[in-house]
Amino acid sequence: MTAPPHRNGILAAGNFIVDRVKLIDIWPSQDALATILSEENCNGGGPFNLLVDLARLYLGKPPFPLRAAGLVGDDADGRWIRNLCRSQGIDVSQLRSVSGIPTSYTDVMTVVGTGRRTFFHQRGANAVLDEFSVTFAEVPARIFYLGYLLLLDALDTPRQDGETGASKLLARAREEGMITAMDLVSEESERFRQIIGPALRHTDLLLANEFEASRLSGVTLGASAVLDGSAVNAASELLRMGVRQAVVIHTPLGALAMLASGGVFFQPSVAVPDSEIRGAVGAGDAFAAGFLSGWHESHPVEECLRLGSVVAAASLRHPSASGGVLPLEDCLALVETWGWRTFV
Repeated sequence: MTAPPHRNGILAAGNFIVDRVKLIDIWPSQDALATILSEENCNGGGPFNLLVDLARLYLGKPPFPLRAAGLVGDDADGRWIRNLCRSQGIDVSQLRSVSGIPTSYTDVMTVVGTGRRTFFHQRGANAVLDEFSVTFAEVPARIFYLGYLLLLDALDTPRQDGETGASKLLARAREEGMITAMDLVSEESERFRQIIGPALRHTDLLLANEFEASRLSGVTLGASAVLDGSAVNAASELLRMGVRQAVVIHTPLGALAMLASGGVFFQPSVAVPDSEIRGAVGAGDAFAAGFLSGWHESHPVEECLRLGSVVAAASLRHPSASGGVLPLEDCLALVETWGWRTFV
C-alpha cells in the first residue's frame, strides 16, 4: 500500500469513449423505424470515468494530480474528450490524437418506457493503444490504473514470450515505482485467463465485479458472493494467480478486499432505494474512484471500501456513468439518509 513519498497522483490509461446516449420511443423490429427523443454525449470507459468521477468528488480541485493516457481520433469526438478532461483539471498531455482512426464511441439506445438499453460499440483508436503508447519518464504518479482489459485489442494480444501488451505496460509502471491497478470489462467469453492471467503478477490492485472475478478465478459467484463465502474463495485464487497487494470484488450488495499480506475486509453497499436508481452504468468505475482515492492517501482498507461504496451509490442516481457523482461530503451524507445494507 506504499509507494515512494515523492510520487503523487493517478495516471489512468486505456479506454476513452464517447457514450452517445439516445432516448428512443420504442425498440423497433428489423427494418422498422424508431424515433430519437433526446440525446447527449457522456464520458465512457474505465479511465475516463474514473478521472471524471475523481474530479467531481473534489469539485475539479482534487488533492492530487489526475492524468489521462490513451488514444483518440483526430476528430470532433477526440476534441470533445480532451476538452472535457481539461475542464475538469485532468492533464491530457498523454491523451494523444491519431489520424485515420475514429475516436471510440458507443451508441447507447435506451427505450423510454422500459429503461432497457442496447449498445453499439466502435472500438476506434482504443484498439491500437499498445505498451509503447504510455510514457512514464518524468511522470511522478503514485498509482497507474489500466482499464478495461478485454476491450483493448493491442494490449490484449499475447506476445511470443507469453506476455501481453498489458502485462508489459504494467511491468514498466511497477519498475518506475508506481502502484498498479487493473480493471476489466464484463465480456461474455472464455478468454479471461488467457488474456488477463499474464498481467496479474504485475498488478498490485485488481478491481473486479462478481461476474469478472468468477470468469477469471473459475469460482462460481452470484449476487450474494460477498455473503456466502464464494467471493473469499475467488479472491484467494486470484491472489494465488499473482495479484501482488489486494483483490477487491464489488457487487450490488457489498464489497470485499483481500490482502496478500493477510486479512479480509467486508463492506455492505449503501441501501439506495429502488426509486432513486436511474442506472448502473459506471457504478463499478465510481467504486474504483472512491477506493483508489483512499488507497492513494494511504487510508485503511476499511475506509477505502467505504469510500468506494458511497461513490458507487451516488452514481446510481443518474443514467450516465458520472452524472450522479457528488462532491465527496455529499456522497458520504447519503449513508446518513439511506444507511448501509445489512449483512446476514
